[in-house]
Amino acid sequence: MFAAIVVLIRKYLGQKKFNQLRGKLIALHAQIITRFCDRFAMDRTIRQHLIRLAHDNGKRLGLLA
Repeated sequence: MFAAIVVLIRKYLGQKKFNQLRGKLIALHAQIITRFCDRFAMDRTIRQHLIRLAHDNGKRLGLLA
């Protein structure tokens, strides 16, 4: 679904800058998930499950192309 956009952005930025941006966005998303879990007093295993779920959804949507 989003794979074409990801490929275009990677071509525009270049592989190195793209990987840096991607790493920052993944870290930011993991922080948001962690804050959510802290806010609702969810344990570590639930947080890990949510991060894995986000990763799997990203693959399915083409965000990790």
